[in-house]
Amino acid sequence: MQPPRSILLRALLVASFIGLVVVLLGTLFSFTLGLGIGLLMLFGIWFAHLRQLSRLVTWARQPLGTPVPDGYGLWEDVFAALYQRSREQREQRQALQETLERFRKVAQTLPDGVVILTEDLIIEWLNTNAEAHMGLSAQRDMGYPITNLFRDAAFVDYLQAPQFGTSLELRPLRSSGRVLNLQLVPFGEVQMLLLTRDVSQLEKLETMRRDFVANVSHELKTPLTVVSGFIETLADGIDDIPKDDVRHYLDLAAEQAQRMQQLIEDLLILSSIETGSPPPHEEEVMVAALLADVRGEITSLSAGRHQITVDSSGPALLRGSAKELRSVFGNLAGNAVRYTPEGGKIHLVWAPLPEGGAAFSVRDSGLGIAPEHLPRLTERFYRVDRGRSRDTGGTGLGLAIVKHVLERHQAELVIESELGHGSEFCARFPAHRVSAS
Repeated sequence: MQPPRSILLRALLVASFIGLVVVLLGTLFSFTLGLGIGLLMLFGIWFAHLRQLSRLVTWARQPLGTPVPDGYGLWEDVFAALYQRSREQREQRQALQETLERFRKVAQTLPDGVVILTEDLIIEWLNTNAEAHMGLSAQRDMGYPITNLFRDAAFVDYLQAPQFGTSLELRPLRSSGRVLNLQLVPFGEVQMLLLTRDVSQLEKLETMRRDFVANVSHELKTPLTVVSGFIETLADGIDDIPKDDVRHYLDLAAEQAQRMQQLIEDLLILSSIETGSPPPHEEEVMVAALLADVRGEITSLSAGRHQITVDSSGPALLRGSAKELRSVFGNLAGNAVRYTPEGGKIHLVWAPLPEGGAAFSVRDSGLGIAPEHLPRLTERFYRVDRGRSRDTGGTGLGLAIVKHVLERHQAELVIESELGHGSEFCARFPAHRVSAS
């Protein structure tokens, strides 16, 4: 493409050539003829320019990206300049499109929800997390005011009087149990970004932390109070209290101390498992010997108050941590003894599963458990009957430990119970954990 000065020079040369033709024809023939030929040439040039201008106007009305037409003469340089400008703009649009696409991909991978709002709170774009958090749809809701779609009063007030840098925490009515943290930040000249974060799990963890601290404090406070009371009683009247009463008080204090020790040991085990400590050494555990140990333990715990039977028809070996598996079997069997009334039946079963693997189940003829309690039985310190649980010596952590140990062994705990018809706790182990020999 030639520079503008060259184009002007070419136009001047064309004009000089026409003037020279007029002069030569006027000198050789007549001035009128020369002038006519010159005007005819000017008309031809003018018509050619109009045609090229028409092509330029027609091209300008076409959609973006339409190829620039070819030109000739002076218009060749004009069209060449337009072609270069069009190509640069096309490359810029392509770069902007790629940048926008990268932005959208990045925004889609963010753990938070992102909503782009106009000055009038119209939704311009939102990612999938924002759709899930706020119950919106990118295909259906873009182009509509967000306040018409998400009508929480506190949210509407927050948007209408934005305080950048502050956040809003709310519980949407349409999403029961969900807690959202929302923050509005400026974006561009007049746009805004609405960032959404689902903090339901954090809220739940904080609640669990508070409950855990309260439960541990409560569980330790009761035996400590008993032990302190006995110590004070003995200290105040050691010379006056009969020897048998002293022995009785000391036995009760030792029992409470043992309860505190068991609680602390269970807490340490549970903490070790939940914090992702390396799994213990695994080995091939003889199931027959394990069942014999568990039966001996619960027979002693029952003290003849229950009818205990064992049925073992499953694989001989179970691969895993002998200590942890002993804890699972012992906890499930021990709970059956503690919560089954005197004269009840307890049946321990080790049997193969139809789909492979094997299951250890404990069935009892106890009082049973109401359906609303079943999903929460593996929570720490959760008890169906708090007073009765303490009387039986439970810490409230046994089933929580069982659940985590089974997860480490790729197993699951299945609980079935019906009020008045007893319960069944079943630990189901996958096929690769068991073998016949």
